[in-house]
Order: sequence, then C-alpha cells, then structure tokens
Amino acid sequence: MEKSCTSLLAFALCAVAGGAHAQLVVRSGAGADAAALAPTRDLFRADLGGGTVAGANGSFGGVRREINWDGVPAASAPPNYLPANFFNVNSPRGVVLSTPGTGFQVSAATSDPSGQPLNFGNINPAYSSTFIVFSPQRLFTSIGSNIYDVTFYIPGTTTPATVNGFGSVFTDVDQASTTSLRFFERNNVIPIATYYAPVASGGLSFVGAFTNDGLATIARVRVTLGNAILGPGVYDNNTSTDLVVADDFIFGEPTDRIFSDSFE
Repeated sequence: MEKSCTSLLAFALCAVAGGAHAQLVVRSGAGADAAALAPTRDLFRADLGGGTVAGANGSFGGVRREINWDGVPAASAPPNYLPANFFNVNSPRGVVLSTPGTGFQVSAATSDPSGQPLNFGNINPAYSSTFIVFSPQRLFTSIGSNIYDVTFYIPGTTTPATVNGFGSVFTDVDQASTTSLRFFERNNVIPIATYYAPVASGGLSFVGAFTNDGLATIARVRVTLGNAILGPGVYDNNTSTDLVVADDFIFGEPTDRIFSDSFE
C-alpha cells in the first residue's frame, strides 16, 4: 500500500530505480525549531508503520527504532569519542557506524562532569551558537570527515540486516544539495538513490526515505554533512562553508528477511 507524503512541512518525491532496485519515497521538511519540525518527524514515523511508545533500545514494537543520542553516557561524550558500534553493542539497535575520518563524537550535556561546552563547542567555541538541538541535549557528528556510513545488523549481533526506511534530523543546513542521504541495496554496493536535506539556516531539517511496498531492502546509508569538516579554525559562514551536524535517527526494524511486516 502506498503512503502519502504530503504536509505543510514536507514534500514527496518518488525515486524509481530500474531492475531489482527498491522504489523509495522520500519525506523532507524544515523548521526554525524542534516544534516546527516535529510534524515532519511524526509523519515519517507513520511512514515506517507507526508506533508511539519506545521499548528497550529505542524499539517501537518491532516496527522501527530511533536513536536520539541523549542517553549516551558521559564516558562516551567529549572529550571522548563515541564507539562506532555503540548502538549495536552497548545499546543494541542494529546500527554500526564507519567513516573515512578519525571517529565519532556526540556533543556534551550539562550533566557531564567534564564540563565541556554544548553543541560541539569543545571543537570550536563558535559552534555552541551555530547549532541547535532537536531533542536535548546531545548532537552527533563524524570527526575528521563530513561523511559517515550507517550499516544495519540484527540488533546485538554481527548478522547483516536491511531496513525499510531511514531518516535523520540535521541542524543548520545552509546550502541546498550538500547534506544528503545516499541509500544502498542489499548487496551494499549498488546505490538506490540520493536525497538532500532542505535548507534551514540556523534551524532544523529532516530528510528520510522508505520503501513504499514494505520491502526491507536498504542495507546501508551514506550520510554527507554539509561541505566542510568541523575544526578549531573552521567557521560556518552560510555561503561557501556549510557546517552541519545530525540529531535524531529514525529507521525501520533491522531484519534479515526481505519482507517487512511493517506495511500492510
């Protein structure tokens, strides 16, 4: 059954790839703050099959999972890095991260004993006011690169899995056609499609895509954050240098079956 992707904050675009590729529907929206973006996020939740109350490890009754970073302990926050497999081992949600950079970091929280500044102000003090959060207080980024991959596994195992959709919240997207999600098929090599986050300078953006036939065929998503890498001497200027970080992830329940029961 096809899903509608119309709303005041979101637009719909169907990307149909040839051959055995999945058919994806993309949902995208932007807002000045969390309250303005939340309706788009909620529509994407419904796209993946609904669910309202999260269980252990961000599970919504076997329909979808979410990562909001806010429960990451202080020991895995600045000045420390977040382990790439944190959300498949420490909090098993079926996600393993990789990057050509040096690692990953979540931003500090006021409760952290380290006393690091919020919103990646530990990397550059200017970032404390550059970025805002969708769900308080932590944000997420790769370090040493603005590119990272999200690969799916059966939660808590090394068994490769696929999902029927993935979406992410981004903060301070200043330029069109820079921040993107690139989806890959079950073989983890063939790209299905690439979708870009809408501009929301100083605000929040969301972009996500899902299979409108319920087939869990997405094995990996490559995320590109803006067009520059966070660093002590790197500043967001809204024109040539677009620095972007991520907040919440939302994705279908990882499965090793092609068909997902999330759709009727």
